[in-house]
Formats: sequence, C-alpha cells, structure tokens
Amino acid sequence: MAIKTILCIEDDRFIGEMYVRSLKKAGYDVDWMVDGNDGLVAARNKQYDVILLDVMLPEIKGTDILESLRGGSEDLIPNSHVIILTNFEQDDESRIAMQKNADAYLIKAEITPKKLISVIQQLKDV
Repeated sequence: MAIKTILCIEDDRFIGEMYVRSLKKAGYDVDWMVDGNDGLVAARNKQYDVILLDVMLPEIKGTDILESLRGGSEDLIPNSHVIILTNFEQDDESRIAMQKNADAYLIKAEITPKKLISVIQQLKDV
C-alpha cells in the first residue's frame, strides 16, 4: 500500500510548516490542523494513510485524540498509521499506553524531516 495522504496535527507553527513543506516536497498530500478539536474532526471525516499526532495540543490533547480514535472497542481509523510526535517527557506508563495504540513514537528534538519521511516510508511495509 502506497502512503499518499497525511494529516499533521501540530500546534507549533515552525514545526508544522517544516513538516508540511518537507512532506509535500516528498510527494505527499498533507492536511495540517493546529488544534486538537480540528485534528480529531479531520481524522474522523477523511481517510488518511498516516496521522502525525503531537501530544501537547490546544483544546484536546493528542493522548485523548488517540484514545478517541483507537482506544475503544472499535478502531475508528483501521487503515491509518499513527505517529506520535512529542517533546513532552512521558512517564513510562503513559508512553507505553500511547505506543500500544500508535505505529511509531518519536521525540521531535531527535527527528529531522528526512528521518520522519524515512519512518513514514517504512510504515507502508508494515
């Protein structure tokens, strides 16, 4: 399955613009939401191949979005990969809970746009 569509839920303008620019240059169709409410609505209303999800967001936290989409008895986004992107230090229990419902967990300070694209390309093989 080729990955074509990406939803980026990121409130930091600098980081969001950097991801969106790099992803579009790499050939992806990217939608960008800057708060949790809009991100959750977008994830529910359109089929995305990948959702890039920040943890600390205005309105609704990324952890709550992930729980809403995948934490219940029904996976509302069964055909989407979710990549958690955070600089927020999680306790082990929170991180493990998020990793269970996500396809990747990345620390923003350690990830360049090139590495992010590499992680996304590896997901199509999963």
